[in-house]
Amino acid sequence: MHESWKEFLDSEFQKPYFKELSQFLHSAYETSRVFPAKVQVFRAFTTDLNSVKVVILGQDPYHTPGAAHGLAFSVPDSQPIPPSLVNIYKEIDAEYGSHANQTGNLKSWQEQGVLLLNNVLTVEAHKAGSHRGKGWEIFTEATVKYLNEHCNHLVFLLWGRDARSKKPLIDQTKHLILESAHPSPLSAYNGFFGNGHFLKANDFLRSHDLPEINW
Repeated sequence: MHESWKEFLDSEFQKPYFKELSQFLHSAYETSRVFPAKVQVFRAFTTDLNSVKVVILGQDPYHTPGAAHGLAFSVPDSQPIPPSLVNIYKEIDAEYGSHANQTGNLKSWQEQGVLLLNNVLTVEAHKAGSHRGKGWEIFTEATVKYLNEHCNHLVFLLWGRDARSKKPLIDQTKHLILESAHPSPLSAYNGFFGNGHFLKANDFLRSHDLPEINW
């Protein structure tokens, strides 16, 4: 984890809810197959807090073996590009004519200051949503509040119900909120396609003299 998050994480790790979550996770990793690997659970927090320009909130990690590696919507180079990310790339292509990534690995976005944060950071194999209600949502809410208070001119991309639930935590007088349906094949045609979010995000960054994201 990047040292810029130390104050926030040290504080959260000491709270009762997180201690209960830690006990649950210790048992879960011992008794079942959980993704991502322990060393990758907090990978989103290797992003330098001071470099964050865009926040993308996912739901929970991919629950198939080899896919989750700690960054929302992202998979390792060796993995097939998941359907939701295929749709994300389609939307970028529609807006820009092409996208920069040749695989489903979004580490290049992270390196540019895109925080790829899931609402729930772990999941049991083949059981989507299995670690909901264990405390991760409290942690993610605290993360969004911290970003809202300690950063300026962020773009929050809120796709789907879980992400949009965080909207009340964000000060829209200093940050840009872009919201739509989730890019999942089940909902992408209900407002994700055509949302223009990637162009709008860069327009906002440029208006505040911040580097644009090479999507």
